[in-house]
Amino acid sequence: MQNRITQLFKIQYPIIQAGMIWCSGWELASAVSNAGGLGIIGAGSMYPEVLKQHIQKCKVATSRPFAVNLPLLYPSIEEHIKTIIEEQVPIVFTSAGNPNTWTSHLKAHGITVVHVVSSRKFALKSEEAGVHAIVAEGFEAGGHNGREETTTLCLIPEVCKHVKLPVIAAGGIGSGKAMLACFALGAEAIQIGSRFVVCEESSAHANYKNALLQAKEGDTEIRLKSVTPVRLLKNKFYEQIKTAEERGASPEELRAILGKGRAKKGMFEGELIDGELEIGQVAAQFENIMPAADIIQEIWLEFLREKERLSKL
Repeated sequence: MQNRITQLFKIQYPIIQAGMIWCSGWELASAVSNAGGLGIIGAGSMYPEVLKQHIQKCKVATSRPFAVNLPLLYPSIEEHIKTIIEEQVPIVFTSAGNPNTWTSHLKAHGITVVHVVSSRKFALKSEEAGVHAIVAEGFEAGGHNGREETTTLCLIPEVCKHVKLPVIAAGGIGSGKAMLACFALGAEAIQIGSRFVVCEESSAHANYKNALLQAKEGDTEIRLKSVTPVRLLKNKFYEQIKTAEERGASPEELRAILGKGRAKKGMFEGELIDGELEIGQVAAQFENIMPAADIIQEIWLEFLREKERLSKL
């Protein structure tokens, strides 16, 4: 397929792997890129020297384009920016912050910039900032989420209607059927996070992957809205946060409960009771752990089959 996204990124399939903290290192990013999609290294959980190592290893493991996801609230962002430029990373996905801050600087070094948004308002701001494309992420998504609570089905057509840039759909997408639905709404690619968490190359702990295979409808919920909204798999830590929020805990108290390293403890170290387990609603659909390349092929072939089926209606 050729469209604005595949041409922009120089990829075969309009399927993009999200940069999830603690789950998307160089192994996953290179596997997705080698399979024809766009792999992304998640820099949000990496120290500057660790990010540099992952970029260098990814460059050895694939000759195809890959990207780095850069949360703009990251404390050492200047060091990450320096590493990205020095290592000549071709594409950067920015999130969780103002795209005006670094877009021009990155573009001046020949880097393609994409920004993640959860509303039409911030899509327009991103377009004004000069990004090359936009990820519109609905409320179904895992990890950190928008405060607007707009679902993917509502967000994608709204963003596509008001911006001229190519739009990448995200949030609750894990199949070819979902991909086709997003294309019908105006998207030119999809970004998938949760499904790639449960794949062989993901750096997520085996305990976490296996727990996700047991997830059912309703097993995730958005919490910490007064701090930073995040969709969590329900466990003891989730219940602790829920109880505190329902009795009116302050943002400061919630931050104290969250503490440091909670996400690493859950997703990377496999602590299923007290760890923070970030995942999207689509986890209820997962049945097995597969190589990233097989996931891409499964999604793409289902997309083509459903497209053909609908053309005959």
